[in-house]
Amino acid sequence: MNEKINSAPIAVIGLGYVGLPLAVEFGKKRAVIGFDIDVKRIRELQSGHDRTLETTSEELTEAAQLSFSANAQDLSDCTIFIVTVPTPVDTANRPDLTPLVKASETVGKVLRDGAIVIFESTVYPGATEEVCVPVLEKFSGKKFNVDFFCGYSPERINPGDKEHRLPSIKKVTSGSTPEVAETVDQLYRQIITAGTYKASSIKVAEAAKVIENTQRDVNIALMNELSLIFHRLGIDTLEVLQAAGTKWNFLPFRPGLVGGHCIGVDPYYLTHKAVEVGYHPEVILAGRRINDNMASHVADEVIKLMLRKNVPVLGSKVLVLGLTFKENCPDVRNTKVVDIVRTLKGYNTQVDVFDPWIDVGEAEHEYGLRCLTEMPAHGQYAAIVLAVGHHQFVTLGEAGIKALGRPNAVLFDVKSLLPLGAADGRL
Repeated sequence: MNEKINSAPIAVIGLGYVGLPLAVEFGKKRAVIGFDIDVKRIRELQSGHDRTLETTSEELTEAAQLSFSANAQDLSDCTIFIVTVPTPVDTANRPDLTPLVKASETVGKVLRDGAIVIFESTVYPGATEEVCVPVLEKFSGKKFNVDFFCGYSPERINPGDKEHRLPSIKKVTSGSTPEVAETVDQLYRQIITAGTYKASSIKVAEAAKVIENTQRDVNIALMNELSLIFHRLGIDTLEVLQAAGTKWNFLPFRPGLVGGHCIGVDPYYLTHKAVEVGYHPEVILAGRRINDNMASHVADEVIKLMLRKNVPVLGSKVLVLGLTFKENCPDVRNTKVVDIVRTLKGYNTQVDVFDPWIDVGEAEHEYGLRCLTEMPAHGQYAAIVLAVGHHQFVTLGEAGIKALGRPNAVLFDVKSLLPLGAADGRL
């Protein structure tokens, strides 16, 4: 690796679930500047607190060469930039590249000759060179692959997963020239103990990332569709999957809500590009429709169960346990539990939400939901929806959860955490 590249400070742009663990690992070995436009986030990290819970205060201390800043001018000495900003979709499920473009503008303004800009944000194949590179050229006044270079190394962070951490997950790397690809690969090898895989081009690396989550999305959609079918046949889906799972090559996917920043979003990046090049993707979009409709299906089933049990619906109190998109993490991005809540409210029920993992202020800001700050009192709900499998709810068990409801209350187990027959309904 070029000595100048090897010794100069790295800038990590965006300090969320992806960027912070990356900055911490590099900060254990070399000078790193963690940059974020959220001044509050910077102050929290400087005080040793990570609100995402992906890193501990001890890990932040171990990263002795890591500093934090919200001032873009502090990046002017850096020769390697790693961009880890969000890549969401808009209300019409079209890719929203605004954060990526803004980050590219920030980097472009401080870009030095010979610098390498590596993108980790999930995009469609071609986005780095078609969208980000022109912005870098415009704001730097420099020429791509002459004065500066690019790489792409897709993130594989799994929020809340304490077993599969950044260093233990194999990393795909790529670069805009063969020499840069090797430099990028060597850079990540400094922190990735699981090893790296050097893709032949940036486009291949971009495509590899976007299909990782598209594959999971389609497989979960199949399980959700099977769940809808088996429900009509009066068969328990989990029992069917357990039976089928006795075959050695049966894939262990299960039905459920598909939210979060990856699986529920990334397929739309691929389908957007597919349509742009003249192909209408049928399987991927069908899977997206099924998965996006599962939350309203859950709410509808809760209401039907209430009616069957002669439990009043209008004005009744319903408790939703869990708001995050997955268990044992505080991440509420693109959570489909919100759609359950909104659909239930559409039936004129009073919905309370309790999640011990979330920042209630963030939930109110993002979704307009005023969530409970502590476990509610027993015996006051006509229906309970166990939406997320946080360990606190698992510990409560069937008796503890049912105690929150009134006699004859409906219990719907979205995650199939309770024993068969314990809940009135489940996916």
